Amino acid sequence: MEEIINNNQLIENENAFYTVTMRGLVAFPDMVMTFDVARKKTVQSIESAIAERNGRLFLIAQKDAFTDNPEVSDLYKTGVVAEIKQVLRLPDNIMKVLVKCIYKARLISFNDDGETLVSEVKRIPSHSRAKYDETEINALMRVIKNTFEKYASFFPKMPKELALSVLTQEDPEKLFELIVFNCGIGYKEKQKLLEENNLIHRLSMLVSYLSNENNVLEVEEEIHEQTRENMDKNQRDYFLREQMRVIQEQLGESENEETFRYMSKAMGIDCDAKSREKLIREIEKLSKLPPYSQEAFVIKNYLDTVFELPWGKYSKTKMNISKAENILEKEHYGLKKVKERIIEFLAVYMLNPKIKGQIICLAGPPGIGKTSIAKSVAKAMGRKYARVSLGGVRDEADIRGHRKTYIGAMPGRIITAMQQAGTSNPLILLDEIDKLCSDIKGDPSSAMLEVLDSEQNYAFRDHFIEIPFDLSKVVFIMTANNISAIPAPLLDRMEIIELPSYTAEEKFHIAKEHLVPKQIKEHGLKASQLRITDDSLHDIIRFYTKEAGVRSLERVIASICRKSARKIASEETKKVTVKPENLHDFLGIPKYSADLLSKENQAGVVNGLAWTSVGGVIMPLEVLVLDGTGKTEVTGSLGDVMKESSRIAVSYVRSIAGKYNINPEFYKNKDIHIHAPEGAVQKDGPSAGVTMTTALVSALSGIPVRADVAMTGEITLHGKVLPIGGLREKTMAGYKAGIKTIIIPADNKPDLEEVDDVVKENIQFIYAENLSDVLGNALLTE
Repeated sequence: MEEIINNNQLIENENAFYTVTMRGLVAFPDMVMTFDVARKKTVQSIESAIAERNGRLFLIAQKDAFTDNPEVSDLYKTGVVAEIKQVLRLPDNIMKVLVKCIYKARLISFNDDGETLVSEVKRIPSHSRAKYDETEINALMRVIKNTFEKYASFFPKMPKELALSVLTQEDPEKLFELIVFNCGIGYKEKQKLLEENNLIHRLSMLVSYLSNENNVLEVEEEIHEQTRENMDKNQRDYFLREQMRVIQEQLGESENEETFRYMSKAMGIDCDAKSREKLIREIEKLSKLPPYSQEAFVIKNYLDTVFELPWGKYSKTKMNISKAENILEKEHYGLKKVKERIIEFLAVYMLNPKIKGQIICLAGPPGIGKTSIAKSVAKAMGRKYARVSLGGVRDEADIRGHRKTYIGAMPGRIITAMQQAGTSNPLILLDEIDKLCSDIKGDPSSAMLEVLDSEQNYAFRDHFIEIPFDLSKVVFIMTANNISAIPAPLLDRMEIIELPSYTAEEKFHIAKEHLVPKQIKEHGLKASQLRITDDSLHDIIRFYTKEAGVRSLERVIASICRKSARKIASEETKKVTVKPENLHDFLGIPKYSADLLSKENQAGVVNGLAWTSVGGVIMPLEVLVLDGTGKTEVTGSLGDVMKESSRIAVSYVRSIAGKYNINPEFYKNKDIHIHAPEGAVQKDGPSAGVTMTTALVSALSGIPVRADVAMTGEITLHGKVLPIGGLREKTMAGYKAGIKTIIIPADNKPDLEEVDDVVKENIQFIYAENLSDVLGNALLTE
């Protein structure tokens, strides 16, 4: 460890001086200069120099201006001994010092004792005694003067006396000093000039440094000139207005601060030049209007709306596929195919965030979670979420906004959603897009074309805003109940994801895992205070609700929670358990009965499977054969397609009458009555073809039909069985009704992948290619 030497001992040497290490400054002999000091050691060194050395001190430049505590290796070797002429103490312990430099000196040693800085120096000559060529000196002086004249042209405010002194100076030493003392040459170059004693070398170096400085200044001037040329009128006006504001403030004149606030915002938003010009024109118009006039109010409302939009503001989207899967699984039960498609959608966005044109429409019956899925997607993508309800919208202005000249004008729903989201890349849910209406006020679905078209929506123009706004970074998700109600051009821009209705099993899991805990919490109850058994949930689903989704189911559960809360609050009981036996006490008599089902093997009655808006149901078909004149009667609110299926069935039975010992003249002397129970419920579709044919053959032949068999399928005149839809819901209905065998079209075999595992485990499936397969398995011929 080195011993620290006290500077009080060193300063007794006549060649030792208190020292100031200069940052970015170089002193020369005969130079008068001022500088500020704030470092504690430097301030103490100056005060010690005044007290002990008659104000003499050593000035030496640091190699790096940012070094706070320099060591000897951080200093140059050549400096100047100077005499302090004046000291001015400023606040914050800052000292301004005026010095007269005396002679050049070389650094021998440097000591820092923690209080002051002291250097031992050796005086060296300021000039070389070597003789020089007068001609060369004169040539150098002429070049220096010309170079300095060019340098001075870059500084119009340079004192004329200085320029005149340089241009008329005949002494090369004084010419050197005049230029070095007053020109903005870098401190490293000045240090090299200080260390050089040879006059010719010094003048040559000065020419080089000065020429280089001229080149830099020339380039700077070109840059400034180019910048001034590129500065558009709007920026120029802005700066002039700022200057005018400052001038008026100095004069004490009043000024509309609001105008300048709007102008600052107009210059700060991320929009194109034409849009900025439009805004500035509006601001200029506002500045000339009385502050409380109606037109001023309209313009201020317009400007506030424009500046509230998220111009150039984007959410940081960090997507993680496994995290997205967890979010979807946690918040939604079932919907396996839908979740897979959503994850694929998110994966593409993760790999290519700039992709355009992916617009998803979630289609399905009410109450199955379309809106909540969109929220989950926004959460998984890390985007802001905004919802636009389109149900009943019949005015184009609801989408595009109203012209701001109208009283009470406002932007359209899309721009309003962007304001609510606060970013330019949110996820916007366009809810119930199939409910858009059109009338004499316009067609809002046509206005939606521009919103959803990725080739146009980068410059969406709202009638109120009047300037283009970029919607290309927005993710649009739509919901619809009936896609057939969506206009074809709009439908063409979407990718449809069908959400099927929930099966009874899925409803049970949703109720148990999500709805019951949610309603218990919302009603101020605890899980220990209310328990709804599994059998009770199954009965609630079966006898008190009939829907595709779970909204009514949630309302029924809420009703149970309310009644339970009343019992607990009145201290009637401390704990409530809902069982099938006491379900009547909470909900009253059942609202719906179990599906009608043929439970006995009998002729003319067949269990069919149907799909409705609330899911799959058992639909038994009855056929009665009567003596008559060959009429066919169809009842039960059947649609045109089902009526056509009945006529196909009659024609096919006539073609196979001999095979089943049916009177071939039955179509002349027998009346046939086909009926589908629950006559108030509308029924239609081709999938009852196999059911009607089987019932007809059974009734005409007297052969009973198996009661444990249900069937579905469309038929042709030649007896082929064609595929149908809704297989998942239909098979679940058969399973819940206790059916053991279901006959389905052979072409529907791949669709069994979507059927619940519990159904496939408990039901035998028969794949029918033609009606012979159906009749062979459904009729009890033995």
